[in-house]
Amino acid sequence: MIEPPAPPRIVFRALGPGLYGAAALTLVHESARRVLKHPPRMDVLGMRSLEKGIRFFGGEPAKGRRLHRQTLVGDLVSNGLFFSLVALGRPKRPYLRGAMLGLLAGVGAVVLPPKLGLGRKPSQARPSTSLLTVAWYTLGGLAAARATRKLVARRESALPLGRPLH
Repeated sequence: MIEPPAPPRIVFRALGPGLYGAAALTLVHESARRVLKHPPRMDVLGMRSLEKGIRFFGGEPAKGRRLHRQTLVGDLVSNGLFFSLVALGRPKRPYLRGAMLGLLAGVGAVVLPPKLGLGRKPSQARPSTSLLTVAWYTLGGLAAARATRKLVARRESALPLGRPLH
């Protein structure tokens, strides 16, 4: 059975859990980059892709810290939109959706950069780097699922008894 498209307010509500998952992912990436010897450098891939995109459209990309900050904002927005898909499904299985979407994003982050001309090293420097990339994206999906679960629980507790759910 095909479900009707989600009303706009549900889509906007889904952005919160999506941004929560994206923030968790970015926090883990940025923290590990300062501590680990060979961390996944998804920020480097983001900077390369941002530079490439800006040059494609005829612009001049920023340099250094400014480019890094722009990349982090872009990562938060794009990952937030992606992880908001966790909150758009049926409320019964957000953790399964979060794990699957995170796993899919992590595998994509390892496999796609070389095919897109962004280089191999940031996500595939070592087998442990690839494994951490997939694990951290999965963690981001699970964080979005947790936020979704909290949102659904809060909505259900706010509904008065006897009121129809449609």
